[in-house]
Amino acid sequence: MATTKFNEFKTEEKRIAQFCKALAHPARVAIVNFLIKEKECICREVVDELPLSQSTVSQHLKELKNAGLVKGEIDGPRVCYCIDSEKWTEAKKYMHIFFSQELTEQKKSC
Repeated sequence: MATTKFNEFKTEEKRIAQFCKALAHPARVAIVNFLIKEKECICREVVDELPLSQSTVSQHLKELKNAGLVKGEIDGPRVCYCIDSEKWTEAKKYMHIFFSQELTEQKKSC
């Protein structure tokens, strides 16, 4: 989608889409689950947990970081990753609002 059209949507809609896109791969969901459980870790620990190569895990971490769900701090030659609690709270809020919407009665032809 062109950037000009992207900006025409509400902030809430854009953030929900960004969070969903970041979580739209089972590997990224697994990484988030692992980081929630472990609190923080280096990339090698995630690689040891998943059936993926280091470069693939790094790419998935990059996607999660771009969405703001994960943050990483350089610790010497390695990067220590963790869930960004502020963005995680924001994602939960937006997703709760989105999934709490009540459906109106649908037409039978739908």
